[in-house]
Amino acid sequence: MFEQVIGQQQAQQRLMQLADEQRLPHALMLCGPQGSGKLALAVAFAMELLHSKTVEHPDLHFTYPTIKLPSMGSEHKPVSVDFAREWHELIKNGLYFSMDDWMQAMGGENQQAIITAGESDELVHKLSLKSSQGGYKVSIIWLPERMNIECANKLLKLIEEPPQQTVFLMVCQEPDKLLETIRSRVQRIDVKKIDDESIKQALMERRGLSEETAQRVARRANGNWLKALEEIETGSEKEQFLDMFKMLMRLAYTRKINDLKRWSENMAGMGREKQKRFLEYFMQLVRENFMYNFRQEELCYMTQDEEEFATKFARFINEANVIPISELANRALRDIGQNANAKIVFFDFALQMIMLLIQK
Repeated sequence: MFEQVIGQQQAQQRLMQLADEQRLPHALMLCGPQGSGKLALAVAFAMELLHSKTVEHPDLHFTYPTIKLPSMGSEHKPVSVDFAREWHELIKNGLYFSMDDWMQAMGGENQQAIITAGESDELVHKLSLKSSQGGYKVSIIWLPERMNIECANKLLKLIEEPPQQTVFLMVCQEPDKLLETIRSRVQRIDVKKIDDESIKQALMERRGLSEETAQRVARRANGNWLKALEEIETGSEKEQFLDMFKMLMRLAYTRKINDLKRWSENMAGMGREKQKRFLEYFMQLVRENFMYNFRQEELCYMTQDEEEFATKFARFINEANVIPISELANRALRDIGQNANAKIVFFDFALQMIMLLIQK
């Protein structure tokens, strides 16, 4: 199963060393940023301990945040088994996903997902049973920082007096939100961002990207596999945004007021969320063009198309205007977020770009 983990050789080696040297603690906590592969590592290690090639193993137990559906009774405390089908469907498609992905799978995007006290009772029951094959029982707890206080206190007792041959693998993104008493009773392993080379290789092997494209995406992903996938999936929208960016800059430079008015009307025709994404993209590209002037590749995170445009355009983003342009975009982003008239916001934005582009 470790072949499904992207990079993270150091963490893999440490985990296997603990097992091989029979120094495996009863509770481990894998901590790291989103997209680093903490869950993939935990599942792969569990498979090694259980000598299994499938996650459908009777001695592997998953715990994860859940929501309360309208169909549930008023007294019912949601537990992981309520969403077992959705969970296994999600992990079958890959072990790299976000909390947003899980919320969507459960059908509760607007709710707050937690791990309830009912979950700890379920765990006590499951782990009290004998191992089906005489070996380890493994409990993977995804995002334990989402436990409510009652659940956390019950889990603490379980960790203090663990059932025989039970290993807890906690997959944590915000360890500071966990009870200090729990943190002090687990062995922590920090999972770092994935190195660029591993992301590049994975993009080439799993997604069929060319080496140059994979390298650019890997650098922009900044160690986050989920962000790398997002870069690929949102490519068509970003191409549209780049075209809108180019058009704005060219029209502002040539001072074509009527065409700028039409540009602002096109922008106003987009939904507000898309308008906000454009403005965020705009600020990112302004920053990249400013850094491009320093001619240091490691400072730039552009696609090939963005860089081709930057070869001629970047000189117009300089020390005199980079901050005012960024502030202008920030104001527009704030105004759009406050439901201001989009036509007025973007036309004013476009007109001010005329003056800002000529600053030396």
